[in-house]
Amino acid sequence: MGRVYFPQYRKGREGIEGFEGTLLEHAQKLGVEVASECGGLGKCGRCVVRIDRGAEALGERSEAEKKHRLGPDERLACQARVVELECDVYVFIRDFGDYEVLTDTLAIRVEPAPAVRREGDRVVHVEAGDLGPYRGEIYGLAIDVGTTTLVTQVFDLENGRNVATLTRKNPQISYGNDVISRIAYTMQHDGGLKELQQCVVRGIDESLEDFEEQNGEIRSRIYDLVAVGNSTMRDIFFGEDVSGLGVIPYEARSLKSINTKAASLGFVVNPACRAYGGPLIGGHAGADAVADILACGMHLDDDITMLIDIGTNGEVAVGNSDRIMTASCAAGGAYEGASTTCGVGAIAGAIKNLWIHDGRVNFETIGNKAPVGICGSGLIDLVAELLRNGIMTKKAKINEEFSVTGKISITQQDIYQLITAKAGLRSDQDLLIKYYGIELDDIDKIYLAGGFGNFINPENAVAIGLLPNAADKVVRVGNTALAGARMMLLSCEIRAQAERVAAAIEHTKPNEREPNFAYYIAEKMYF
Repeated sequence: MGRVYFPQYRKGREGIEGFEGTLLEHAQKLGVEVASECGGLGKCGRCVVRIDRGAEALGERSEAEKKHRLGPDERLACQARVVELECDVYVFIRDFGDYEVLTDTLAIRVEPAPAVRREGDRVVHVEAGDLGPYRGEIYGLAIDVGTTTLVTQVFDLENGRNVATLTRKNPQISYGNDVISRIAYTMQHDGGLKELQQCVVRGIDESLEDFEEQNGEIRSRIYDLVAVGNSTMRDIFFGEDVSGLGVIPYEARSLKSINTKAASLGFVVNPACRAYGGPLIGGHAGADAVADILACGMHLDDDITMLIDIGTNGEVAVGNSDRIMTASCAAGGAYEGASTTCGVGAIAGAIKNLWIHDGRVNFETIGNKAPVGICGSGLIDLVAELLRNGIMTKKAKINEEFSVTGKISITQQDIYQLITAKAGLRSDQDLLIKYYGIELDDIDKIYLAGGFGNFINPENAVAIGLLPNAADKVVRVGNTALAGARMMLLSCEIRAQAERVAAAIEHTKPNEREPNFAYYIAEKMYF
């Protein structure tokens, strides 16, 4: 008997035995959420799924499906029916819900001196030369290519004015929640890299098209873009082979910046538009980590600071103007809903804050919606409160599954997933301090970057050992990856700084450097 799998969710990875019913009905039986605003009538188009394997087990497309713009591998979950019960079906959900996307950045004043500028009645690029006639405006894009979300800012390159900020989920999420899943897809499917690359470009183009419908044409006057992301996201964005990032020693083909034509990537912008990808540091520490460092000014400070960017991947940097060291690890899967029973991303209805008072669980949700699960900041609060109230021991043990609501709970296995994730990130922090030759007291500030870092409670993060015992030093800095991309877009000198800084950073891999790394991780798993 065949099974239907939903690999993006932990509860969907073991699958469910197939029966004659829709994919939506299979998901509902598993407790996997699929958006379906019209109640399964095929009208809203929100329940789009991609069939990775087993499409032959499904019936023909319904008339309702034919009315929607579906890709060749896409179906509506409420319409696609399992008719062949001997075949396994692998289903990836495109719409995970409306994510809360962090766009707040540090207010950094950059004097506009971009790579693209006006000279008389022509638009020129400092390296590529003449780009064509001046059309009245010169726009550029700063893009943060996150594993989960995409943020695109449109700037007037003549005066540095922010024209628009456009946000959406990264549509690559339907190929897997994490970079390893996406690397695997490019290696296992012919044309997989191109498929993923075009997927993210279409997402940005659609955001620009939506903006134009309300505000008038801008794409023909976009002449430059800067994109940052972790090593995998940056290289997929530019169509670079990422297979090396999926196998030992987990390195990109090149750490250098990328400079090419946007049209070659598939963007619908001015044909002469340039596309710049920030340099990488090493391993999975990518252009986003370089952007973080630029935005925080670590490379210019005399004081030693620490930067922690917690996402699907976690990056840690320690240093100042004399020396910077970095490390990276897979940190965020458990904290972004990928591997815990109750976990969800930062979507509407996710529990974001939680506390226990007089034995009663209290919480707040994103958008003040009915609770659908717990996102990263809420999971940290939950673990801290279980520890604080004696419900969980210092060895991370609970006697029984703990219920948050009637439908939302946390299990012992979930706690193991969470403490394993926190142990890796905390190990990188402590070992970088050791390698740098300093003590925690020598660190002036601890910058928390990214959406996850922006919303967590530092005291609770310290309580569970995710952060060092220095909550008073923590400074939330918002989306510094986006801020750094903006700086590189608006200033050629900052772009050159990025390349110099990235080349000088000492990237270390504690798992290779420490002979007893497994024991070190084990020590960090408890409280």
